[in-house]
Amino acid sequence: MKDNLRNIVHGLKPVMLMVMVQIAFAAVNVFYKLAINDGMSMRVATAYRLIFATAFTVPLALISERKNRPKLSWRVLFMAFLCGLFGGSLFQNLFYGAIALTSATFASTIYNLIPAITFVMAICFRYEKLNFEKAAGKAKVFGTLVGIGGAMLLIFFKGLKIDIWPVQIDLLHSHRHQSNDSGPISFLGVLCAIGSCFSYASWLIVQAKMSNECPSHLSSTALMSLMGAIQATIFGLIVDRDWNQWKLGWNIRLLSVAYSGIVASGIMFIVISWCVQKRGPLFASVFNPLMLVLVAIAGSLMLNEQLYLGSVLGAVLIVIGLYMVLWGKGKEMNETTQKETSLESEVLEIAVKSSTWGHDKGNYSNTNNTNSVANKDDSTKQ
Repeated sequence: MKDNLRNIVHGLKPVMLMVMVQIAFAAVNVFYKLAINDGMSMRVATAYRLIFATAFTVPLALISERKNRPKLSWRVLFMAFLCGLFGGSLFQNLFYGAIALTSATFASTIYNLIPAITFVMAICFRYEKLNFEKAAGKAKVFGTLVGIGGAMLLIFFKGLKIDIWPVQIDLLHSHRHQSNDSGPISFLGVLCAIGSCFSYASWLIVQAKMSNECPSHLSSTALMSLMGAIQATIFGLIVDRDWNQWKLGWNIRLLSVAYSGIVASGIMFIVISWCVQKRGPLFASVFNPLMLVLVAIAGSLMLNEQLYLGSVLGAVLIVIGLYMVLWGKGKEMNETTQKETSLESEVLEIAVKSSTWGHDKGNYSNTNNTNSVANKDDSTKQ
């Protein structure tokens, strides 16, 4: 009984960790919205976020892995550079550039294509198998599509207003900036939005390879943060030359970049790296639409944003799609485990048979030797 309970908890650990990751990322969106409302440049925020992540993860990796620190090779450094580019500097700058050139609604909608893009890329790089003829493969495909459909419904369909909070908090009550949700959608903005999705999906694929080359999640995350911080800082200094933008005081700007750097890009990236190594890139990406649900709830409570029926229906579809993908992944893992167990049993059985056959052959040989010696003694006596 205890063993079964322990196995269930161990199996649910990646799921609970990825839900925690999405909660942390949803909080980042709230903080970033407050920082934008304060007039902070997102390029500067991205650079500071990765700088804080580096300042947190590098000492942690040096202290925790001082005895068994993995060896650094040019291959590992190159993959860390790609992880810092795709998962850090490039992704965040493209995503927030898409918001500036199109609208927050459009960019958030495109963001939910990441699970589908990751699924296709994972199949191409052989991290996932389609297996559409099996129930597990169909569950992964349809679950991904249902999750994306729920995210689209959450954004595009409003319906009836729903009031679930007895008290609402408006953190944006002052100095509101004009939203660009109703502005024109530029072709460059569309390219930035799609590019951000491919960038994040590419990071998940490269991270899966990075986990094999450098199994230490602390070191890999520290290297990724360092590379991303260098890239984002150089880009930010080139584009934003106003030094007032780079000044941090005891305000929402410092709180936003410190939280997003230490918690989101530091602790949560370590968690994501572990989950990618255990369950693959698709498993990590399929939780992304869940962040929309959490942002909608947080927005309705703290940012005076109205919650609609479409948000609830979209949230239900996202949860259903998530469950379908997790069920498919779990079934595939069980089948793989059963095959490995069966193969180990066959190998063990062959080894036992070989040992028994060798033992019997040795006994037979010893018997023949004894008989021949006895015959020789008899002939000598005669």
